[in-house]
Amino acid sequence: MRRLRHITGQHRTASTNRLLGGMLAFNAGAINAGGFLLVSMYTSHMTGFASMLADNLVLGNMKLVLGAAGALLAFTAGAAVTAVLVNWSRHNWLRSEYALPLLVEAILLLVFGLMGATLGHQTPFAVPLTVLVLAFTMGLQNALVSKISSSQIRTTHMTGVITDLGIELGKLFYWNRTERPPESRVRANRIKLRLFATLLGMFVTGGLVGALGFKYIGFIWVVPLAIGLLALSVPPLFSDWRRTLRRKARAARLPS
Repeated sequence: MRRLRHITGQHRTASTNRLLGGMLAFNAGAINAGGFLLVSMYTSHMTGFASMLADNLVLGNMKLVLGAAGALLAFTAGAAVTAVLVNWSRHNWLRSEYALPLLVEAILLLVFGLMGATLGHQTPFAVPLTVLVLAFTMGLQNALVSKISSSQIRTTHMTGVITDLGIELGKLFYWNRTERPPESRVRANRIKLRLFATLLGMFVTGGLVGALGFKYIGFIWVVPLAIGLLALSVPPLFSDWRRTLRRKARAARLPS
């Protein structure tokens, strides 16, 4: 339990950020690939939806405009909810300040997995409720990792990760002339290299596992993903709850 609380707690290290980032990148890859098999849309990144909105405004296809707007709003709402939960946890002196968004994400995935077949109804945004739930969930997760890592890590889209990986690889293979002083030589940041390679590898692996699971099992495949998030979020929250109860009990015993 102490280890889990450390992963989602307020005191961050490069290793815990890399561990949590890798786990959530796997999660995002699985949801993104599986969601595409179910609704033919990638919901972990919003670049395509933003382009869809602009293109179809010009073409006059309001159905696709509404769908893109719905996904963008759901993703934004998820990110906003993470900010609210994290700041509430900080103001209440919770050590597991990043666990609440993970708990919400786990609950949403459980709902999605157990009720997926009934989430195919059209919404006012002309897309299935499935799309909005997945977009909201990914916004929630992306904002969480962004806050944890001070915007240095992203887990729901790989464009920036691959770009940064390419930059560090360029530094790694750069030929430094021997006559240059050591302080002026180009050197790759191997810690960043490991981080970006881990994020990309876990996202691709998650995509493979998610695609296989959704193809052969269906909606219920997200339940193991939800259980993993519950394992990360519930123990530290339970620890904070017990600590709060002990603090209240001590306060009640003090003389008035």
